[in-house]
Amino acid sequence: QVQLVESGGGLVQAGGSLRLSCAATGRTFSHYAAGWFRQAPGKEREFVAAITWNGGRTVYADSVKGRFTISRDNDKNAAYLQMNSLKSADTAVYYCASDRGVGYFADSYYYDQASYYYWGQGTQVTVSS
Repeated sequence: QVQLVESGGGLVQAGGSLRLSCAATGRTFSHYAAGWFRQAPGKEREFVAAITWNGGRTVYADSVKGRFTISRDNDKNAAYLQMNSLKSADTAVYYCASDRGVGYFADSYYYDQASYYYWGQGTQVTVSS
């Protein structure tokens, strides 16, 4: 059993930065991939970024490449999303997620919401322009 709690969201001006944190409980989290998704009101949830269990590979949505960085620290049982050069289009509730797989998979696996089993409650990010 893994529980995830996001934090670090808030209100920021366009061009600013935020760092989201995902705190996990459960010893097995360090064996699982972690992902970040976001959902704006009235829109579908979309993939943002993912990282493999040991941090060896990362994948990003085209919309955030070069601006967002995903990382993790298994010693602290946590994952992070550093968001720079924020735009109003980044406004959404951001969710941390974790799968139950062990190993590396194709990029398509990490893009797919169905690959993830554990989900946090979300944290609001609002970017003013």
